[in-house]
Amino acid sequence: MRITPFAAALLVATSALTPAHADEVRDAVTADMPSLMEMYRHLHQNPELSGQEAQTAARLAEEARRLGFTVTTGVGGHGVVAVMENGPGPIVLMRADMDALPVREQTNLPFASTVTATTADGIESPVMHACGHDTHMSAWVGAARQLVAMRDRWSGTLVAILQPAEETGVGARLMLEDGLYTRFPKPTHAIAFHDSASLPAGRIGIANGFALANVDSVDILVRGVGGHGAYPHTTRDPIVLGARIVGALQTLVSRENDPQDPAVVTVGSFVGGTKHNIVPDEARLLLTVRSYTDEVREALLSGIERIARGEAIAAGMPEDRMPVVTRRDEHTPATFNTPAISERMLAAFRARFGADRVEEVEAVMGGEDFSRYWREDRENIESLIFWVGGVPQAAWDASQQPGGPDLPSLHSPFWAPEAETVIATATEAMVSAILEIMAPADGAAAD
Repeated sequence: MRITPFAAALLVATSALTPAHADEVRDAVTADMPSLMEMYRHLHQNPELSGQEAQTAARLAEEARRLGFTVTTGVGGHGVVAVMENGPGPIVLMRADMDALPVREQTNLPFASTVTATTADGIESPVMHACGHDTHMSAWVGAARQLVAMRDRWSGTLVAILQPAEETGVGARLMLEDGLYTRFPKPTHAIAFHDSASLPAGRIGIANGFALANVDSVDILVRGVGGHGAYPHTTRDPIVLGARIVGALQTLVSRENDPQDPAVVTVGSFVGGTKHNIVPDEARLLLTVRSYTDEVREALLSGIERIARGEAIAAGMPEDRMPVVTRRDEHTPATFNTPAISERMLAAFRARFGADRVEEVEAVMGGEDFSRYWREDRENIESLIFWVGGVPQAAWDASQQPGGPDLPSLHSPFWAPEAETVIATATEAMVSAILEIMAPADGAAAD
């Protein structure tokens, strides 16, 4: 049998990373890698923006139908729900996200995206899978294929979903609002993975407890009274007021929040005025607000409103010129890995991949709306999202040296994960995790 370049690369990569013994799952994933890499390259070359994932969804839905899943499309937009019942037992939700980002790719990959599209805001932009969702979908397909082939080794119901609009923070909510937990089997377990730009390729990371943050976008319209820059006493300067608000906002973290409970308030944009000698009527601030607990989140958001109004009063603004604070509909709740499944998978992955490839990692301040699947019924669902490193080992080693190069992050136009290793590792991990969760209670094969 001829070995393709992709299969050969995978064998070289995994031989250095995995225990010496082979097994059924690993061998099956390795054999499937040429097909999965072909799919990955297609998905990478044909990215679709949030809420526009029609072709991606159609292609992957057809793949699930061929495998024997009962498939429903158009759930919460372009969401796909593929259900396979295989006897009594747990109901496991396996999720991958489909959307790409408005980023011009600069990876120099031979299959780099040249797609352009129009964003929801009407902006024409190049489009790229700069967050690695193409690896997520490829591993989703790989895991689905192996779990179908190994139906004699698990019992229960697999609910494999493809989610739209993760990057805008609304996709999970839209699928839930469209009946994900009422029209389809409600999960006892939810599991997903995300490629990582902070781990060497093939390394697995699990955060036990909080994994990702609450993320809120807040707009502040700072209103003033415009006029000539030569006569400031006849104006109420919204730029000066905006600057006072920016400074005061920092005290929400530095003086009002417990320093052992992380919080971030960042003003990412401050726009006001058109000319040197004109005091404008208004200025606009755009904020990102991040936390882990719901209590800290609410304290930050209410504190922003209080500070904006308080500074306006101190500046002598009349009541009809108070700032307008708007919470944007882009909120993603904090992602929490429930302890039972986190500890179980840390042990299972270490046994399978070796302790040197699996580590417990700290939570990060990024956001992920995978959190909503657990929060919908947190008393009855175990939930886990784990990281799979994508940084090529040579690049990782160089970055760890004094003065070494910086690594591209997720969302960077230069982010090109070592896709073979990410997909192979994630597929094997997902399959082994679900087999662990759904092992028949009596040890017998499922009917």
